[in-house]
Amino acid sequence: MNVSDTRFAGSIPAIYDEYLVPLLFEPYAKDLAARFGDLHSGELLEIAAGTGAVTLELAKALPASVRIVATDLNEAMLRVAATRVSRPALTWQQADAQQLPFAAAAFDAVVCQFGVMFLPDKQAGYREVLRVLRPSGRFVFNVWDRLEQNEVSRIVTDAVAGLFPDDPPRFFERTPFGYFDHATIRGQLEAAGFQRVAIETVERVTRAVSAEHVAVGLCTGTPLRSEIEARNPAGLDAAAAAATRALIASFGAGAFDNRMSAHVVTAWCG
Repeated sequence: MNVSDTRFAGSIPAIYDEYLVPLLFEPYAKDLAARFGDLHSGELLEIAAGTGAVTLELAKALPASVRIVATDLNEAMLRVAATRVSRPALTWQQADAQQLPFAAAAFDAVVCQFGVMFLPDKQAGYREVLRVLRPSGRFVFNVWDRLEQNEVSRIVTDAVAGLFPDDPPRFFERTPFGYFDHATIRGQLEAAGFQRVAIETVERVTRAVSAEHVAVGLCTGTPLRSEIEARNPAGLDAAAAAATRALIASFGAGAFDNRMSAHVVTAWCG
């Protein structure tokens, strides 16, 4: 993992929220929130909350008797999230998921949407989650399926890589879509101390506004942007244009279906 893979700063959070949350994250946020329908009281921790896609759905789905603590490594993402979600029993806090600033057994549940892939030491992160969970608690998170099962992101990845044949940017392939193997995920959770693990593949479809809208979002609203600029400081427009052309070749210039595949993981303490 490159250092830039976890850096969501500058204009990235706002672009991410406007372009990518509706395209990629909203349907999976609704899915995760629905999995806590049995939580009627207590404390829930969200790690890697980003701009609050899951936080918003949890705020709508859970009763006020459930306290939500939403955290992210990047304060810039939380600042955007705080403008989207308001709830009396909601606290925003900057936190590193590998060194959570909470007491042991402080939470009844922990949730994470598309965040564990960014942990440099995933088992350390899992151990921290287990530490802050109460004995009856559970950890629910999702990760993307392989890149080949998420065609829109694959097309953009290949188009941008074609501009830099000697040193292609591989952010999507390396990090967001690089942690999909069931056996690896299960083994790391069990090694961290979780007693039971269930993994389910969930497919969703959103309606993309246009090829250009998707290309701009993925090229400028993610850490792929940093990889492009590291190779060509003035290369963002060219990268978005190449991605737009590639998407038009597959889907046309207008609105089109974005088909996605992800895995939802539930791990129990006991």
